[in-house]
Amino acid sequence: MVNEGPNEEERDDTPAPETELQADGSVSVHPSVSIDPSLSVHPSSSAHPSALAQPSGLAHPSGSGSENLSVIKVSRRRWAVVLVFSCYSMCNAFQWIQYSSINNIFMHFYGVSAFAIDWLSMCYMLTYIPLLLPVAWLLEKFGLRTIALTGSALNCLGAWVKLGSLRPHLFPVTVVGQLICSVAQVFILGMPSRIASVWFGANEVSTACSVAVFGNQLGIAIGFLVPPVLVPNIEDQDKLAYHISIMFYIIGGVATLLLILVIIVFKEKPKYPPSRAQSLSYALASPDTSYLSSIIRLFKNLNFVLLVITYGLNAGAFYALSTLLNRMVIRHYPGEEVNAGRIGLTIVIAGMLGAVLSGIWLDRSKTYKETTLVVYIMTLVGMLVYTFTLNLGYLWVVFITAGTMGFFMTGYLPLGFEFAVELTYPESEGISSGLLNISAQVFGIIFTISQGQIIDNYGTKPGNIFLCLFLALGSALTAFIKADLRRQKANKETPENKLQEEEEESNSSKLPTAVSEDHL
Repeated sequence: MVNEGPNEEERDDTPAPETELQADGSVSVHPSVSIDPSLSVHPSSSAHPSALAQPSGLAHPSGSGSENLSVIKVSRRRWAVVLVFSCYSMCNAFQWIQYSSINNIFMHFYGVSAFAIDWLSMCYMLTYIPLLLPVAWLLEKFGLRTIALTGSALNCLGAWVKLGSLRPHLFPVTVVGQLICSVAQVFILGMPSRIASVWFGANEVSTACSVAVFGNQLGIAIGFLVPPVLVPNIEDQDKLAYHISIMFYIIGGVATLLLILVIIVFKEKPKYPPSRAQSLSYALASPDTSYLSSIIRLFKNLNFVLLVITYGLNAGAFYALSTLLNRMVIRHYPGEEVNAGRIGLTIVIAGMLGAVLSGIWLDRSKTYKETTLVVYIMTLVGMLVYTFTLNLGYLWVVFITAGTMGFFMTGYLPLGFEFAVELTYPESEGISSGLLNISAQVFGIIFTISQGQIIDNYGTKPGNIFLCLFLALGSALTAFIKADLRRQKANKETPENKLQEEEEESNSSKLPTAVSEDHL
């Protein structure tokens, strides 16, 4: 952490002349800056060219009285913020998969087709596509806290609406509740990399992003595990409605508690930027920046465009597998609804472990391209093994192969977010993450519908081979992405550790300089 010296503190009554911190700790005064109290102080045209290269030389943006860009310091609140976000993301993800994990039971209760239940999952993907850009604009306009409150509130509202659908003829009500939750998801999915960049230091961002994504994956895991336990496959409609109501009441109560925690814990951003890259990002930010021009710049970035395609192929395959898993397992192992949920749990738990390990590895090695490519290829290998072992008749084999596949497939998701931020810095993390998620939703819808039709007409193996072909294409395209790590370059120019050491060494020389400045 870098702290300001006494001569860098803001003076409330007496305006100070513009100063420049030299390498030896001394301060030079620019004579061209007026010290008239009625005038604001601006950097002179003779300002040192390295002023923007050093955090201590960054100018303060107007209107940010409490924010000092010359201080690089992480906030103690950062872990509370990311954990609260992770929890309400978990709650929303649970509601996404809670119908698909017991697809056959909800078909029986509401008297609808398997395709209708599939749409309760796919509506999450469909809603995201048209709403992403407006929500990304709202994120830039109103900030993290507003988006967090909106997402958590919608998630809570959707959970309670579903309680009005506890009769077989009220399927449209549960559709409305699910649609509200799907809108909430738009305010959630693009947040992990933004929270990591705004709140965490340069050596923590990948780990923090993994923790934020971890919550979403944990929600999917619980969504596979809990519904088969709470809602047994019974014929009596009244008893079935009672068991479904227990699940809906639990999720409604959890969503309400998490909304309260968001109100209490979530802040817009820390007082000080946590990294040099974030400090520069604040300094370069302009209220006049065109939102559309930012998107155009991103699509001119060939490396990012390739990542958008490859991320969509991988995440879309994961969405399709999650939605159709119950149908695939039941087809080969009739009556094993609970174990189908446990296999889904195994996929996601293994993926969460992969996500955390990959985040830690990225923070240590910074090998974004190499790690992403290896994980992508291993996802393809895992998918192939799972495809050709699903019908062997041994559930324990399915658990092992599905877990291995999940370790890499789900572990890839935070890698894509962080790699996108590196390739597009200093563009908004919300926009880059959002475009990745749009790609994932588009491919998720295509893969879910296509694979579902292939499974119904030809069986599970052709359906899974269909996904393998696209994962092979994604692996090939990933190899062509150039590792243009822009955020790392910004951080490496002046590492925070070096700044801290220099600050400590120059403390003795700063104090008398501050006195001489006062005399001037």
